[in-house]
Amino acid sequence: MNNSETQNQRIAAMTVASVYPLYLAKVERKGRTKEELHQVIEWLTGFDNNKLQELIKENVTFETFFRQASINPNAYLITGIICGIRIEEIGNRLTQHVRYLDKLVDELAKGRKMEKILR
Repeated sequence: MNNSETQNQRIAAMTVASVYPLYLAKVERKGRTKEELHQVIEWLTGFDNNKLQELIKENVTFETFFRQASINPNAYLITGIICGIRIEEIGNRLTQHVRYLDKLVDELAKGRKMEKILR
């Protein structure tokens, strides 16, 4: 098993509940709100606040989270580098979706306007 496959499996097994507080802390530390974070997550996944909280409470993995998601048709417009890897070149679909979310959270934390984040 190569290193990227190991990384893909690790990402798939991570729970949303373990990462969500980190996302929230990151955006709040930069002056953004929980509501803005939820807006970004809903844009990408289609999950409203109630469904998001349900999935967090159920401690679902990213694999389950994104299997249930309705990925925004404009998500392919999310480009750039995250964790040293160009998002549009990620071959594993699940890993790419997680990195889309990471990138959107980064853009939110960096103060980018919501109209630009929600392509």
